Amino acid sequence: MIDKTAKILAVDDNEDILFSLKLLLKNQVGKVVLEKNPDRIPELMEAEDFDLILLDMNFTKDSISGQEGFHWLDRILEINPESIVVFITAYGDVERAVQAIRRGAVDFVLKPWQNEKLLATLSSTLKLKHSQEENSKLRIQQKELSNTIDQPFRDFIGRSQPMQEVFNTIRKVAGTDANVLILGENGTGKELVARALHRNSSRKDKLFLSVDLGAITETLFESELFGHTKGAFTDAKASKPGRFEVADHGTIFLDEIGNLSLPLQAKLLTVIERRQVTRVGANHPVSVDVRLICATNMPLYQMVTNNSFRRDLLYRINTVEIKIPPLRERVDDIKPLVDHFLPKIAHKYKKDIRSISSSALKKLQEYTWLGNVRELQHALERAIILGDSQILQPDDFILSPTHQQEEINIDSFNIEDVEKSLIQKVMRQKNGNISAAAKELGLTRASLYRRLKRYDL
Repeated sequence: MIDKTAKILAVDDNEDILFSLKLLLKNQVGKVVLEKNPDRIPELMEAEDFDLILLDMNFTKDSISGQEGFHWLDRILEINPESIVVFITAYGDVERAVQAIRRGAVDFVLKPWQNEKLLATLSSTLKLKHSQEENSKLRIQQKELSNTIDQPFRDFIGRSQPMQEVFNTIRKVAGTDANVLILGENGTGKELVARALHRNSSRKDKLFLSVDLGAITETLFESELFGHTKGAFTDAKASKPGRFEVADHGTIFLDEIGNLSLPLQAKLLTVIERRQVTRVGANHPVSVDVRLICATNMPLYQMVTNNSFRRDLLYRINTVEIKIPPLRERVDDIKPLVDHFLPKIAHKYKKDIRSISSSALKKLQEYTWLGNVRELQHALERAIILGDSQILQPDDFILSPTHQQEEINIDSFNIEDVEKSLIQKVMRQKNGNISAAAKELGLTRASLYRRLKRYDL
């Protein structure tokens, strides 16, 4: 037996040859398609993603040059450069065999063949196909690992009691494979919690893959997360594994999960429950083994009540829940955060700024940080760029008075109200500039557009 799931296309003008191949292969592979007319090859390849193509070298009667086979080999590789082609011919010789392999064929089988030898050839070439797919997945994994390594230095800082409780929960949960849901406002460090969970887990030597669901369009969701086969849609020039396959045996972090529509929530729930993904255009599922961590700043429990988030999905993703307190509820962390960021930012901009005055620190501690740690970091960066002395003073920090005067009473509004108000303020500050507002809020342009549409702003 070769591979019960393999799909093979055999093209030969001799019906007896095709019949023999069908008898030999029908119990060995998943599907065998037989074709006499090579002109139908493009049509067949458009309809099916074949794992291997058996191709006759000569189709015209009495032809022994092999040029017809070479023509169709070139055409097949033009349609799909990853195609695995094995030539079959009754007039083979070493010279044509070498030429065929140089042109892109994988192997060469002479007619009449020995069944055992043909099966061994097909088995080895199918293994080559799977190896190529694994290499493709490994290349993507290596790229993601490089992106992770190249990220700016972003340690998780917090000495306050609320943050100590978060750290304690991380220590308890990290060593398990429990699904974790991280809740918190924008800029509180949800991804840092996810990375801390991964670094302290048994999967720490495998990939940590972060996916911003707010940046993936509805139409590309399945392709991006679950992968696709060649030809599954217009721009699918080759098969590609999705994020779940790439993160296999590692951790996948789904940020902004609250932004998913109900149909996409249903598709994600199916993958989580079955621990299998089916690529777009494929018929067979692929098993995946990932640690799932999700995050959102949306009020998921309220959304469940409003029927905009699935209750069964919420139960699946929050085996353990971690809530990150906003910066205004952990003022004690402002000084250690400033101490952490200041020397790094000063070094980045080659500024001889060494500390912050007590009056400037008090100003920061009295400010309402609706953008949380991210906003604090940006404010500190602006102060260092514009500062003239070695010690930062209160006047070095440009904190929006409008932002302060329009401070929201958090206890009186839900998270959606807070988010809507914050977006309105930042859009006014940036004079409607979407890119500038998205950067200030720590969102992608696509994420901000969706929020503007949702809140009818």
